[in-house]
Amino acid sequence: MLRLALPSDGEMADPTTHFLHSCGLSVERPNARRYTAAIPALPGVTVLFQRSGDITSKVDEGSADAGIVGLDRYYEYRVEGGDAIVLMEDLGFSRCELVVAMPDAWMDVTSMADLIDLSAELREKGRDLRVATKYPRLVQRYFYQKGLNYFTVVKASGAMEVAPAMGYADIIADISASGTTLRENRLKTIEDGTVIRSQACLIANRKLLRRDPAKLDTAKRVLEMIEARMRATGYYSIEANIKGPSPEAVARQVCESPELAGLQGPTVAPVYSKEGEKGWYSVTVVVEHERLLDTVEHLRHAGAMSLTVTPASYVFGGECQAYRGLLDELKREGPPR
Repeated sequence: MLRLALPSDGEMADPTTHFLHSCGLSVERPNARRYTAAIPALPGVTVLFQRSGDITSKVDEGSADAGIVGLDRYYEYRVEGGDAIVLMEDLGFSRCELVVAMPDAWMDVTSMADLIDLSAELREKGRDLRVATKYPRLVQRYFYQKGLNYFTVVKASGAMEVAPAMGYADIIADISASGTTLRENRLKTIEDGTVIRSQACLIANRKLLRRDPAKLDTAKRVLEMIEARMRATGYYSIEANIKGPSPEAVARQVCESPELAGLQGPTVAPVYSKEGEKGWYSVTVVVEHERLLDTVEHLRHAGAMSLTVTPASYVFGGECQAYRGLLDELKREGPPR
């Protein structure tokens, strides 16, 4: 049984279950107080609802086999050289940035270079620049990379936008999706002050997957469904009836514009007319949204009748790229122990 940890709180909780539902992996949870659930479409999966900030450590320590978490929290809480690895880095939702912000009144500070100068001035006066954050690991690393060496991290959580006004920190480094909360609290960001751009990602414990073929197979099914659904976003399937001397001739006509002939080319099949008329073929192509109208027009020129368009639900490639990446990762570590 694959244990999949999902956020039980915060801004990722609802988007995560909505995302899985869109992938055909609806989570069935009896009630909000129950912290386990099932995915009926995948009987081999048990869902464990966990606090967003705990999911990385649960996967790392092996209490969960896989999980969906913000990329920022993964990099903040993972064990260096541990067993938690990223299977899919961008699931396409919960986008945000970890940014450095400071009071609007700091008119002369507009870049990290200015902040470095300010920290040096404060150091000469006998104290360090104080930064409030719940991401000390990421912020320290970022500041050192930028050459900002004189600072003190003040660990904080929740409503840290008021930290400069309250006086327990000079600046903050916090998650921002739109910047509205920062502006409402008279804080500003600076150029090159983005520590990390984040979004929801899928992680897993490589050691547990290597040891258990059944879990690895279930993980593959999860990856297949998510990857195919994400790949289908923005694609449409167009079906039309075209008359021609043969299926090959119809296919050649459609392929005269290769970019409008589908992902691999058109599917052509005979239409058995109710009136007994022969020579009609059903043509199906899958194209990107940007090429939808051009493709419709192209098929019309080929004599298409009765065009119908439906959004693609899943687009499966020759192989699941995320699963291939997982196998490569496991292979690098040698045989299972």
